[in-house]
Amino acid sequence: MKKILLIMLPLLLLLTSCGRFGNKEKDGKKDMRIVCLSKHLTEMLFALGKGHDIVACDLSSTYPDSAKLLKTVGYHRALSPESIIAMEPDLVIHSNDIGPENVLPQIEKVGLNIKVFGGANTIDSAKLLLKELGNYFGVEHRADSIISKMDADIATAAEKLKALNIKDTPTVMIIHFGRANNVYFVMSGRGGVGDKMIALAGGKTAHYDAKGARQISAEAVAEANPDIIIATDFGYDQMGGMDKFITDVPGVSLTNAAKNKRIVRFEEHDLVYFGPRTGENAIKLMNLLHPTTDAAKK
Repeated sequence: MKKILLIMLPLLLLLTSCGRFGNKEKDGKKDMRIVCLSKHLTEMLFALGKGHDIVACDLSSTYPDSAKLLKTVGYHRALSPESIIAMEPDLVIHSNDIGPENVLPQIEKVGLNIKVFGGANTIDSAKLLLKELGNYFGVEHRADSIISKMDADIATAAEKLKALNIKDTPTVMIIHFGRANNVYFVMSGRGGVGDKMIALAGGKTAHYDAKGARQISAEAVAEANPDIIIATDFGYDQMGGMDKFITDVPGVSLTNAAKNKRIVRFEEHDLVYFGPRTGENAIKLMNLLHPTTDAAKK
């Protein structure tokens, strides 16, 4: 009997090791160990029903709440190659927005499987990305359903905005705390996702001259003088509330937004990429920018 067990042991080890990292069969397909390094990809994978395959993500992946429970491998522009490798992933995905420069060569050197997907800086590119992810992970029908709902929600947001019949469109500025640089900077005024979200919600971007500035300019903020300031969540929370945000963030106290207490908190990830919840987020932001209108509350 002992001889038989000794002969069978190598075979058993071989069979159990075929699933390299203990992957399990589910619906005829193996689960994967995925490390996701881009926040919009994290949200989309969860929406596609693949969140259970993600074993780690970057610090900026904060939606859905389940993503916050995952192990992190550093901020997406300040990643730890050692942490990524230690997760023993079957697949590492990103959108060419990661750093530092040495991270990709290091994880490639150890032979990790790496897949690059596109960005989601426009509504169309977000829908194309959802299609691509759906095809890659074999959940095409789910991707189609998400895109259909996304289109319907955006149309609903447009109808609500039209119903507001806004006479005086407020000027809006987004102030964000960059954790990689530990400074506040203006995230709007560069034609990006934030500006487009402001427009979808019935606002217009306040003029800000310091393009490309990584640190907020008190003079430029005061000169822009927005009616409303959107403070992204992390920066707002670390100040401890509206009053501290007004007094301690350079230039804010000199704006109409501060004088009228029109500082609103909004999640960072909902202002930096488009995705499955874009229409819902536009309505949520609309309600913050136009809180007294009955149409916005419906």
